[in-house]
Amino acid sequence: TSIHSLMMSFPISHKTVFILEQSRHFLKSCNHLIEFDTLTKTKGPGFVPLPPISKSLWTCVVEAAVEYCRIVWDIYPQGKLVRFITCDSNATKTMNTWLQPNQNVQHLLSAFAQLGATPVPKGDCNLAAGLSSAIEALSEGSEIQLEKLRMSGADDSVKILNRGRIVCFTSLKSNAQVAKIQETFTSALMQHNKVASGSDIFLPIHECELILINVISNSESSLITDRTKEKLSPMFSFEVMTVKGGMFLAMKLTSLVLHHYHLASTTVTGIPMKEEQNASSSANYDVELFHPVQSHEGLLSGNEEDVSHVKTCKEGAEYQTVTLKWCTPRTNATELHHCTAVTRITTVDVNSRPSSCLTNFLLGGRAVMLEMPRKGGGKILSHMLAAHGGEIFIHTLITARSILEDPPSIIEGFGGRVTDYKISDFGELMKENKLVPCPLNREEQEVSASERSKAQLDRFTKYWPMTISSAYLCHLLPHLNNMPKLLVQKELEDRDVISCKQVLFDLVGLEAKNELQSIVSSISRGKGKKEDPVRAVWNEIEVMIRAHNRSESHNKILDCLLELRSKPSEKNGKALEKTEPDKVKSETDNSSPASPDPVPAKKPRLHGFGLTDIQGKKSQNLLTLWTNRVNEEHSRRAVEFKGRLNSTKLYANLHKDEEQSKET
Repeated sequence: TSIHSLMMSFPISHKTVFILEQSRHFLKSCNHLIEFDTLTKTKGPGFVPLPPISKSLWTCVVEAAVEYCRIVWDIYPQGKLVRFITCDSNATKTMNTWLQPNQNVQHLLSAFAQLGATPVPKGDCNLAAGLSSAIEALSEGSEIQLEKLRMSGADDSVKILNRGRIVCFTSLKSNAQVAKIQETFTSALMQHNKVASGSDIFLPIHECELILINVISNSESSLITDRTKEKLSPMFSFEVMTVKGGMFLAMKLTSLVLHHYHLASTTVTGIPMKEEQNASSSANYDVELFHPVQSHEGLLSGNEEDVSHVKTCKEGAEYQTVTLKWCTPRTNATELHHCTAVTRITTVDVNSRPSSCLTNFLLGGRAVMLEMPRKGGGKILSHMLAAHGGEIFIHTLITARSILEDPPSIIEGFGGRVTDYKISDFGELMKENKLVPCPLNREEQEVSASERSKAQLDRFTKYWPMTISSAYLCHLLPHLNNMPKLLVQKELEDRDVISCKQVLFDLVGLEAKNELQSIVSSISRGKGKKEDPVRAVWNEIEVMIRAHNRSESHNKILDCLLELRSKPSEKNGKALEKTEPDKVKSETDNSSPASPDPVPAKKPRLHGFGLTDIQGKKSQNLLTLWTNRVNEEHSRRAVEFKGRLNSTKLYANLHKDEEQSKET
């Protein structure tokens, strides 16, 4: 047997030692009041209620530690061993051994009953003696460890990796005392390992975890600084925490047992149960269960947002619970379900009426299906509760598809309508970016194959709408020809540039014939602000071209588009003279949120009666453009009438004062 396999066979949770300090401090009340008179049903006149009671810190510690053991032994009947050691000012006492007959709650309760009430100590507790006894207990081999040694015989290559945990309930006064305990324990552990290395009775301790729990009453405050688990050496870990007595100590031990033994919590909700007072009516109750975390691996392997819908944090607890709904099964044939994992369970509140009813229901041969919630309605049966041989198990049902079934439809995933996805385009994208083994002679190039692949994928996805309804261009692909495929290339040839320009000219022709308006007006873009469809189409084309503007050839296509749409060129930044008035007006409109505008040119500002840019240069306004166009049309038809050519300009000195003030 290899060392690694033995390490896995004996984890740190294989052996645990509890040290209970019998000092004067634990005789104090925890100051957590409990109503003692809750069972009295009739309260007539003159009734004097009994005063509430409060447990001592010693009682709180014993109850919390025993409940810790109950949870462990219910889920792991064998292989998880716990020992109890009490220490006072005189000596230490061991409550049980590593033998399996001593590993049950009944034996512990009998041992504490024989111990009796805690006597009033005469001096301070000798905690060092208790820690030394705990180290000695960990060095004693368990039944399975001794069996491994007997099977190995004289084989020196077989080594037992002995690991364990010590949980000490004590009262700490200062951080200096904590440091002294840490130093004393480290020294005792090293000294004991030296003795055990040459002994045939004791085993060396290869890893030990010490947890100091400073227990105080609810009315006290502590000066002790909590310390999270810290690995001080390869074989020693140290942790310090301060906990108040009563329910706080019980909740803390519950959180520790989940962490120490890798357990998870499941809350079965919606359990139908008849009322105790009125048998004709029923109500729904919840029961919390503990079990190994393996039962939730498939459930919690999804994305974090979906997992958060089934996990909730229990009030006052430091752990989360998975909520599953009760579902009455139609059949009792529990063997017919396809299970991926089966683990034991134990109820958290074992004495409550809902827990007792659920346990009796399952032990009676019935099974309970647990339903996992879904966002889109319906139900998925994820787990099943059933009893086998007098023990209750939780069965993890398979919720995935069989490998023999067809792949899941996209309707089962996230997103909108199924037909709205560009599924065929995505398939083409995958084919064009397929990875192949890199030839050996290319490994010495400056750019690696992975970097080239990433760069290519980045080019192909610079502009790639996920759904058809998110862009008008997805409906105009027949009119775009091969321009989208040409733009993703690194360099464009002259014929490619001409082809892309021709696409732009064709779209201008469609717009002039009002055919483009009729095509895009019937396209629904979903809810949102009203927009000009034609303007949105040109905006999307500009966004696509700008996204792929990586070379001089690509820039020529962008300049052509800007000239057609009467926008400032990328080279000179000047407005073109020949622009239709309706196109110029479209550039001053705001774009729709569904069609994001490209990076806009600098916005002009109003000055006087014309438009003036930021540099102060006067640009052509709508009136000037319209006048120039009318004059050009008239000049082509015939010579202008002589009377109009010699006409007098009205209000010639209207802006004379403003121009003189600017010159000065």
